[in-house]
Amino acid sequence: MPDYTHNDHAARSRAEKARALATYLWDRDIDAAELRAFTPAARRKLARAAGTNPPSTDETWDVVAELLAEKAAWAARNPGHLAARRPHADEKLMWVKPPVTPWN
Repeated sequence: MPDYTHNDHAARSRAEKARALATYLWDRDIDAAELRAFTPAARRKLARAAGTNPPSTDETWDVVAELLAEKAAWAARNPGHLAARRPHADEKLMWVKPPVTPWN
């Protein structure tokens, strides 16, 4: 039985979806570590917000995390480049909640 999840078409489709998701996350200042901390339900919601069908495996999410890490390294080397900007960073709060500081 052929493995349709790992043929050339599936790989191209996975890479295209990963790029779209990584772009959405980058624009919202969400990094690879934050992505990995998301629950599966939050990831599905995030994918829908990004305009893609949620990936059915973690393999695509792993690629997204790698793309985010690569882009962060590139942006650190090229901070003045337009592509290093994060135009929707204010939306990060919708996805990643800051830690609550106790009142002590």
